[in-house]
Amino acid sequence: MTSESSLVGLQNIGLTKNEATVYVALLALGQGTVAEIASQAGINRTTGYSLLNNLLSRGLIDVSGKKPRQEYIAGSPDRLTRYLERRADETASRLEIAKTLVAELTIVHNVQGRPKVRFYEGLAGLREVYEDTLTSDEPIRAYATVDDMHKALPDYFPKYYQRRVKRGISIRAIIPATEIGRDRAEKDLEESRESALIPADKFYFSPEINIYDNKIMIASWREKLGIIIESAEIADAMKKIFELSWAEAKRLDKTVA
Repeated sequence: MTSESSLVGLQNIGLTKNEATVYVALLALGQGTVAEIASQAGINRTTGYSLLNNLLSRGLIDVSGKKPRQEYIAGSPDRLTRYLERRADETASRLEIAKTLVAELTIVHNVQGRPKVRFYEGLAGLREVYEDTLTSDEPIRAYATVDDMHKALPDYFPKYYQRRVKRGISIRAIIPATEIGRDRAEKDLEESRESALIPADKFYFSPEINIYDNKIMIASWREKLGIIIESAEIADAMKKIFELSWAEAKRLDKTVA
């Protein structure tokens, strides 16, 4: 392995560029004072002290004597493996602690059913709010203008519909009866959807609203903004308002030519 590739490899396992340079310099010397090691590494002496102490704390090198005759000694390179094994053990231990903390902190986070509002911007944000609807444990209630949805994310929705069906999530949707809206409604059976078409000339709207579980998702296509409101009380009210709207939408659906 060349010196350059050694430096890159050391950086890949967590050493900084300067730490790797000092480590390789000390390996080449075997042992030396700060001044000797700094000269070999091409760095200043003050920086050398800090870098050597970092390597010492990782157990990669040793030190003997006292200042000003103190010398640093290169440890065997296999200490790198032992250093990484210790880090892996520490990470595994911290992961187990984190798993316990997540459960405890989630209770604190949701104290008193406090509502949460999350904002997502751009097309990536709009995709993200839609992905959240795929977590629903109940049928989704939706106000949806298909024209604006498909125009904003043309390659996203065909696969989204398939994934929603695969997860067993059905949907009831109030849709303005545009040509694209009608075409979508014709696929209701295969896409686990029940549509209510309403007159587009009178009731056309752009943002989509999905209500599911204790959440309300709003996708503003023209402003490229996604919002998720998480509140059991607000979601319950929106579901009841939807049911009122659904009854009238089904009546209007019969009148749409």
